[in-house]
Amino acid sequence: MGEVRYRSGPLGSDELAEALVQVDAVLAGLDRFDESVFARTPRLRVVARYGAGVDNIDLVGAARNGIVVTNTPGANANAVAELTIALLLALARPLLRAVESVRLGEWTAPRGFEIAGRTLGLVGLGAVGRLVATKASELGCHVVACDPLVGEAEARAVGAQLVTREHVVAVADVLSLHVPLTAETRDMVDRRLLQSMKPGAALINTARGELVVEEDLLRALEEGHLRAAALDTLREEPPPPQHPLLRREDVIVTPHMGGQTDEAVEEMAREAIDDLLAVLSGEPPRHPVEVVLG
Repeated sequence: MGEVRYRSGPLGSDELAEALVQVDAVLAGLDRFDESVFARTPRLRVVARYGAGVDNIDLVGAARNGIVVTNTPGANANAVAELTIALLLALARPLLRAVESVRLGEWTAPRGFEIAGRTLGLVGLGAVGRLVATKASELGCHVVACDPLVGEAEARAVGAQLVTREHVVAVADVLSLHVPLTAETRDMVDRRLLQSMKPGAALINTARGELVVEEDLLRALEEGHLRAAALDTLREEPPPPQHPLLRREDVIVTPHMGGQTDEAVEEMAREAIDDLLAVLSGEPPRHPVEVVLG
């Protein structure tokens, strides 16, 4: 009879290897699986990622050790897209500041801007980006997007105009990130890209914290080039209390909650467990993460 164990995380490599030494399969969150973990877990057959991103898993190391990695692409896409729209609205209308001022006994209405007629730029038009494009266009935004894997007809179908990344960055009133973390996308939002944005533009990141060079973002805000930023993810999570972005009124930081809805959690769990059980039963999983060994 099988045994199920639970460990809260995310765990470091040593803790993870110790916890998994007698384990056949793991339902993985944001724990970091590197080659040293796989080398010390001889029974492990499958890592079923509870979520879409697999940047925390050494895919080559898993393949070398005969371990199948799966994920749940699209299971939380609508949840993340809805949070993106919520952050877009919160940037346009300073809701958090308004609520706090009323609690302090003040009654001064802060001025915002309407998103209808504004340009929303999307870097990435995958499952989340497409839903954001549809929702934003229905709210009256002009949506421009870049994605080398998407064609013009696909973009038009979700209400977006497909253009180059340089054009997206240059014209967006609000720039929103929807790409996975890869060697190519790490640190993509650096000082050069931020300086290419329109003066007074804003940034939304509901993807991965490592996409943004936080020191460069802080400088762009301090210099007044950007008006605001909304970040659901940071490079270090949780951030230290003294993190400079947490102290700014023009920055909204939420605790990586994009996929945390009842519906998304249930769907991610179902898909991850189904694939985990499939691998243990000798059947092909629905969502294997492929890697080619050199």
